[in-house]
Amino acid sequence: MSGIDLLIDEHNYVKRMLVVIRKACLNFMDNKEINYDDFEKMIKFVREFADGHHHKKEEVFLFNQMVEHLGETGKNVITHGMLVEHDLGRSYMRNLEEALNKYKNGQIEAKLDIVANAVSYTNLLENHIHKEDNVIFTFAKKSLKEDIIKDIDERCFEYEEKNSFTREENIGILNSLEEKYN
Repeated sequence: MSGIDLLIDEHNYVKRMLVVIRKACLNFMDNKEINYDDFEKMIKFVREFADGHHHKKEEVFLFNQMVEHLGETGKNVITHGMLVEHDLGRSYMRNLEEALNKYKNGQIEAKLDIVANAVSYTNLLENHIHKEDNVIFTFAKKSLKEDIIKDIDERCFEYEEKNSFTREENIGILNSLEEKYN
């Protein structure tokens, strides 16, 4: 398995969480009650696993190499595409957390913001993952030199080994939420 294959594999966990988030929103809309603890776990997963663990590997190990070695095309697709979408996802999570706090404090209208930010995040990430898996990663594999790919592989797996607790803890969160929302 290569570092890029590892990133693709991690996308599967993120996509599973996107399903959970949508189901939790539907449950909230149908039952008019919200499980704050579950939403906090979803935000934790997104921040720690999707963003902190997975996006860190993309941004630090892969995207930097693409910007440095793949000319204007590499620079443009990363800096004006993938990194912008990563930042937009972070913004949706901040706004979701803020909306949850407002709703908890009695601002009923914040229910709209909870659902809007959560669903916007899921839509963004579904499209983002599709682009990475089918365009960006393929472009990287075909265009980066073998020694650069090897360096990416080594750095990804070294990082993975040092941070396996984050991965395992968050996959546990995902599994427990999937059981609840399936």
